[in-house]
Amino acid sequence: MSTWTKKDLVGLDALTAAEIIHLLDTAKAFKGVGERNLKKVPALRGKTLVNFFVEPSTRTRTSFEIAAMRLSADVVNISATASSLQKGETLKDTALNLQALRADIIVLRHSSPGSSQFLSERLESSIINAGDGAHEHPTQGLLDIFTIRERFGRIEGLNIAIIGDILFSRVARSNIFGLLKLGANVTLVGPSTLVPKRFEQLGVQVRHRIDDILETADVVNLLRIQHERQRKEYFPGLGEYVSLFGLTKPRAARLAPHCLIMHPGPINRGVEIDSDVADSTQSVILEQVTNGIAVRMAVLYSCAGGAHIPA
Repeated sequence: MSTWTKKDLVGLDALTAAEIIHLLDTAKAFKGVGERNLKKVPALRGKTLVNFFVEPSTRTRTSFEIAAMRLSADVVNISATASSLQKGETLKDTALNLQALRADIIVLRHSSPGSSQFLSERLESSIINAGDGAHEHPTQGLLDIFTIRERFGRIEGLNIAIIGDILFSRVARSNIFGLLKLGANVTLVGPSTLVPKRFEQLGVQVRHRIDDILETADVVNLLRIQHERQRKEYFPGLGEYVSLFGLTKPRAARLAPHCLIMHPGPINRGVEIDSDVADSTQSVILEQVTNGIAVRMAVLYSCAGGAHIPA
């Protein structure tokens, strides 16, 4: 059994398959905590976690907050509008001040790719990347992989399609890195402007027709269009996108009965996925949310020094 030796989690690209499996197994051990009447363990008692979100977030920030509280850590939430960044202070100086206040873990979401790596190299506090621009979102990638593994018992050999805005998606990149290291067959699907052929250099397949992958997919993971990170010319138009790439009810009917339907949220119902399909029995979207707490508990516990899977 591999042990964890890192103080930070900045991305899945930098992890080995054994390190990813360690986090998944640790998350499995922690998932039962959320099913108890008393949803708390003392694993991080006395530790302080700062949720430092320079970009807005609801799901990820709340999930980290709940995960930390279930581990008995103290939690402080800071947004960009409530921080000295608005007064011209640099990210480094803000983080150094948080460290001087004895913050043990800083969960950072930032619009600049590499921001978490930058801080991890300069601070003693553990840095957890909660999304850095269009680069990576490692805990979302881990919870997606955890959900798939929990359902199938494995990742190796599965056919997994990631559909939508790949070019600007940090979720897609973390999924690609993690899934490939665990032996999945990954296909990216979307318009050529958002899924360029150069992604094939990573070891994935690229398709520009969703109808090419429906019957053979074990998992379809649908991503929203990242309007906030792209220029208008990247997007073909809402109606055209739905007709060419949306998981409509007729398309969903072509999926194998065992195929999982996933989405990291927020869902644009009627765009990337039909509303009834999102609520269907094949959908594991809400399971992803539940599993996200266990995965983030595992990441916080491991980076704070819990090298071994808790009993």
